Amino acid sequence: MSEHLLNAALNASAHGWYVFPLRPGTKQPALHGESACPRTGACEHGHAKWEQRATTDPDRIHAAWSTGPFNVGIATGPSGLLVVDLDKPKDKGSSDAPDGAATFRALCERAGHAVPDTYRVRTASGGTHLYFTAPDGSRYANTAGTIGELVDTRGWGGYVVAAGSTTPAGPYEPLSAPQAAPLPPWLQTVLTPAPKPSQAPPTAVPGQSRGYADVALAKETRNVASAREGGRETALFRAARALGRFVAWGDLARPVVEQALQEAGESTGLPASQCRSTLRSALDWSIAHNTARRDAA
Repeated sequence: MSEHLLNAALNASAHGWYVFPLRPGTKQPALHGESACPRTGACEHGHAKWEQRATTDPDRIHAAWSTGPFNVGIATGPSGLLVVDLDKPKDKGSSDAPDGAATFRALCERAGHAVPDTYRVRTASGGTHLYFTAPDGSRYANTAGTIGELVDTRGWGGYVVAAGSTTPAGPYEPLSAPQAAPLPPWLQTVLTPAPKPSQAPPTAVPGQSRGYADVALAKETRNVASAREGGRETALFRAARALGRFVAWGDLARPVVEQALQEAGESTGLPASQCRSTLRSALDWSIAHNTARRDAA
């Protein structure tokens, strides 16, 4: 057991945040998967996933962290949190590429607001987690790049690595006192899904088709990001099939679709290589079978 990791778990739980153990030195849940579930204890009535087993109970936390130096995961949904993840560009050689913090700052400026003052954690990659309390009764899902480049969010079905945890890339460090501010109303609006169209347009009307394609991209990205274990790859495959026709018609660029769905798939825990392979095959099939626009006549 590592005393500082136990304290990190207890400190997070003291704020009402539900915690669960991550494998030592990693960001991966340490709890057993469904295929290895013993169907005993917490899983007596069916497999309980990490979101269901996360806890604020000090006794359970002491028992879990007494068996190893586990990093600390915070289940954002049960904790009533919406965490904005401002990431760094993956390509370290592109020094002029804007990072998530710059993108989010520009988003705030367009909304006419300053960057919210709330609890912040520096991530191992040098990014930042902004913690917000979600409105009572809300169930915001995860997003990946939906509201801005390198700006992801974690809500129900998601988790973040708590301050005090460490990975080979570096530590997670608090940048302020752990007081999470309420999620600003303007950001609530940004995160609220667009109304679902009553039906798809019968024809691809110029101008209208691009708008419909953008709505479809946002919807399918949310579907993938909120997929649960056991259905994640299926959700990714279906989303790529659905969006491939817009690529074939020229309404969406393939790299845009691939990046949005890749990030959404990885945010659920799917390996990057698996996401790329699934996207490639699904998009290739969809593009090949949707070469003719509906308004070609």
